[in-house]
Amino acid sequence: MADERLQIAYRVLGYLAENPNAQDTLEGIVEWWLWERLTTNHATRVKEALADLVLASLVLERRGKDSRTHYKINPLKLEEITAFLNEKGKRPP
Repeated sequence: MADERLQIAYRVLGYLAENPNAQDTLEGIVEWWLWERLTTNHATRVKEALADLVLASLVLERRGKDSRTHYKINPLKLEEITAFLNEKGKRPP
C-alpha cells in the first residue's frame, strides 16, 4: 500500500474504531469521516484504501438500496483494529 493510501487507511480505521456503528458511501467518507474536502485524486486514493481494507476483511462493503456501495467496520475485527491502531500510534489527529 502506498504511503498516502496507508495514511488514509489508518484514518478510516481510526474513525471506525471510535464510531463502530458508522457506515457510509465513498463520498460520505471523504466529506465527513476525513474532515476535509478532498480533490478527485484524493477520492480515488480513498477508494483504493477502502479496497485494501475490504480485501483485508477489516471493512465490510454492501450495496445499498440506492445501488451505492456502503462501507462499515467488520465488527469481528474491531478488537484487532483497535489494538493495531494503538500499537502503531496511528490514531488520527
